[in-house]
Parts: sequence; structure tokens; C-alpha cells
Amino acid sequence: MEGFVVVCGVILVAATLCTIYRLAKGPTLLDRVVASDVQLAIVGAAVAVDMVYRRSYENMTLLLIVSLVGFLGSVTVARFANNQKPAEETPASEVPTTAGDPGVDR
Repeated sequence: MEGFVVVCGVILVAATLCTIYRLAKGPTLLDRVVASDVQLAIVGAAVAVDMVYRRSYENMTLLLIVSLVGFLGSVTVARFANNQKPAEETPASEVPTTAGDPGVDR
């Protein structure tokens, strides 16, 4: 059982280092949000491994709270990211006008 915990710990530490790199490097806000969501999943996995190792359910509430925070954070960011305006808009000077066209009522 201890070998299992050590292997899981090494994997979780490697995953944590990768997410810390992505949090620092970016390049976009959504990359950082995904990295923070993955980091919360890693914390949840670490809590789950600890629960298996100790054979107790004492941290089940903590595991549920971490999962809920990750889910709500992802949904919130996705909602705000969906409402952003496109970066490339047509300037007003290039919009075709109907001034002087016959048959156009004003």
C-alpha cells in the first residue's frame, strides 16, 4: 500500500509542477483558468489518495467542497468568456451605407 501512495504522490507532484508552469506561462486567461481547475482536481485526487491510505472518510466533506469550487469556478468563467465581444469588429467607416440608394425609406 505504501508503494501505491508513493507512486501516486510522485504523479501528483509532477502534475502540480505542470499546472504551476501553465499558470505562470499562460498565454491566455482561459489557459490559466483551466490550469487552476486542473490544480483543484489534483488537490481532490490527493485528498482521495489520503483517504484510501488511512482507510477513513473524514475528508469526504473537503473532497466535495474542492470539487464544487472547481465546478462552479469553471462554469462562471465559461459564462463570462462566452459573453466577450469578438476582437475584430468592422470599423464604422467601412460599414456600407444606404444613403442615396433608391427605394430606401428613412
